[in-house]
Amino acid sequence: MYDRIKGFRDFYPAEMGARRETFDAVEDTARRYGFREIDTPALERTEMYVDKSGEEIVDELYSFEDQGGRDVALTPELTPTVARMVVAKQQELSKPIKWFSTRPFWRYEEPQSGRKREFYQTNVDIFGSSAPEADAELLACAADALTGLGLTAEDFEFRVSHRDILGGLLDAFDADVDVDAAIRAVDKSQKVDRAEFYGLLTDAGLSYEQAETFDDLLDTPEDDLDELVAFAETDRVEHAVDNLTEVLEATADFGAREYCALSLETARGLDYYTGVVFECFDATGDVNRSIFGGGRYDDLIEGFGGQPTPAVGFAVGDATLTLLLQRAGVWPDEALATDYYVLQVGDTRAVAADITRELREAGHVVETDVAGRSFGAQLDYADSINAETVVIVGEQDLADGNVTVKDMASGDQTQTPVEAFPPEGVSRPTYEDFE
Repeated sequence: MYDRIKGFRDFYPAEMGARRETFDAVEDTARRYGFREIDTPALERTEMYVDKSGEEIVDELYSFEDQGGRDVALTPELTPTVARMVVAKQQELSKPIKWFSTRPFWRYEEPQSGRKREFYQTNVDIFGSSAPEADAELLACAADALTGLGLTAEDFEFRVSHRDILGGLLDAFDADVDVDAAIRAVDKSQKVDRAEFYGLLTDAGLSYEQAETFDDLLDTPEDDLDELVAFAETDRVEHAVDNLTEVLEATADFGAREYCALSLETARGLDYYTGVVFECFDATGDVNRSIFGGGRYDDLIEGFGGQPTPAVGFAVGDATLTLLLQRAGVWPDEALATDYYVLQVGDTRAVAADITRELREAGHVVETDVAGRSFGAQLDYADSINAETVVIVGEQDLADGNVTVKDMASGDQTQTPVEAFPPEGVSRPTYEDFE
């Protein structure tokens, strides 16, 4: 007997059906926005992640030397891979490039609620536009995906911020500040107490008093963002405030403004983010961690050897999205669904097969006996797979030129001529069509 590896999951049919319905809803939304599906390798060279994030990243990867002597890693995220793909065909691709994909990723970290070692994400990205409309369209696409799953503005919110506001404010202090470390501290600010947060900021180079001032600045409301410009007295913060304001204004036109709230304590921990960033949270607070996030990463393509190319995207992870949908009571039913079961009694396989084939060609989910079971065993199986309608093809019925149509919910059944089933002009014939 073998145990499942820690941090990995099995999905049996009922749960997988609910997962598939969720993935399909998110992907269908992306398609309606004009995003085109791509697929990517499970393995990349380890050096791609080391070059981007430093040697310490190796401890978080499933990395190894393959039989060709190459250092490779199971992909922990998609962004470096799509950056590599854009660079490889940058001159051939029409701009803006709008891509999406759903696939598994792997990270060697301690499993917990909403975080696994193998997880699935739908990534949605735009390359080649620095306009605020691109950021707004991403936010609108994310909002439409969630509402398409049955969520409302009472269930989720996008906390929106700007990395250049944070970096510009930190640069404005008279101190030798490790800006990247300080922004990573901001990213952790909602997960630690004030004392630990201030400790992280002082470790990054601020004095305690400066850390307090910076913390106060993070509470600036949307209507008073000009106060941040006045404090920093730099073009960087002024331009960032203008850009953030333009993005939020554009979300109103794109139908997503009601889901967006200013939150300068939102930073996103990865260093490659450059502009507007956001994270999705459960509006009720019951799921006490980020559901997913995204933002702008305008320097990454150039960092991978390509031409300067602005980019913005988000990634929805399956584990945390499942928690939100379950909390809100809109997780799809974990139940098998079958339109028809064609039940065979005696030597009726040929006729049963013809009926089964016709129903499948009409687009229905249809099962029939493949195990030589008794009438009762077949009926029990039809019940176990939630068959809506059972078509009983029996020797005696066929001798009379009939088949029996049975409604499984009520138990009612009736006979109809075999030549008339399935009837023409009825897309989904059930018991009610023959009673």
